[in-house]
Amino acid sequence: MYKIVEKDFLTPTICRMKVEAPRLAAAAHPGQFLIVRADEKGERIPLTISDYDAAAGTVTIVTQMIGASSTDICAYEVGECFADVVGPLGIPSEFCEMPAEELAKQHYVFIAGGVGTAPVYPQVKWLHEHGVAVDVIVGARNKDLLIYKQELASACDNLYICTDDGSEGFHGVGTAMLEKLVSEGVQFTQCVAIGPMIMMKFATLTCKKLGIPVIVSLNTLMVDGTGMCGACRVTVDGKTRFACVEGPEFDGALVDFDEAMRRQRQYLSEEKLAKENHVCKIGRGK
Repeated sequence: MYKIVEKDFLTPTICRMKVEAPRLAAAAHPGQFLIVRADEKGERIPLTISDYDAAAGTVTIVTQMIGASSTDICAYEVGECFADVVGPLGIPSEFCEMPAEELAKQHYVFIAGGVGTAPVYPQVKWLHEHGVAVDVIVGARNKDLLIYKQELASACDNLYICTDDGSEGFHGVGTAMLEKLVSEGVQFTQCVAIGPMIMMKFATLTCKKLGIPVIVSLNTLMVDGTGMCGACRVTVDGKTRFACVEGPEFDGALVDFDEAMRRQRQYLSEEKLAKENHVCKIGRGK
């Protein structure tokens, strides 16, 4: 059993949990994900690893309450246990295998959107610990939806906050901030964009215009997380790839985002029905 040792809500609908999983924590790398099954009858939910601590034997997950299963996960309290936590899964971020002399030449910029900000953190922290120059652009609709500000501020060279309504930081989207920085003379060797599919599409288009290579994370396509269901199929460079076993990170310039967004919508009717029939377990006790 996998005990929850810490829990807090970053926003009214985004929950962060620290879970005991010693073997997973010891093997995890930035960019990987895990699968949570809340109880014996629970759905398998792929979640990107938002942090890991091998010494403490814990991993951190961040879950947004969207459907029935994610709401059930967030209903669990400190001291309770998930039935299963499986991982680490997926291929680690490519910089984990990059020679030190090559890493030293890099200047990374991350564009994080919404709940996608959480999986950005372990990547930024890893790069910072290895002495790599790294800036982060975090975007949200308004200041109340911003997450991981303090954590990222301590793990990067420069943190840029963007809000659609101008309630905090730069008034505009993250891609506009990236263009502003480049116009001011900042030179980036690599961009990593993680967030809603539409955001990653436009981040890729912006990076192409600016001549910056971009990596995107397609973790939002996953269902069972093992490649068996086929729901994570995506066309990359004209070839069918499986995001959960061959990703979740890919070269954004090669991803067919329009197809990926259509695939995201394929289970909307089932998700709506599950949510309508869902019985909330919050405060249920065990």
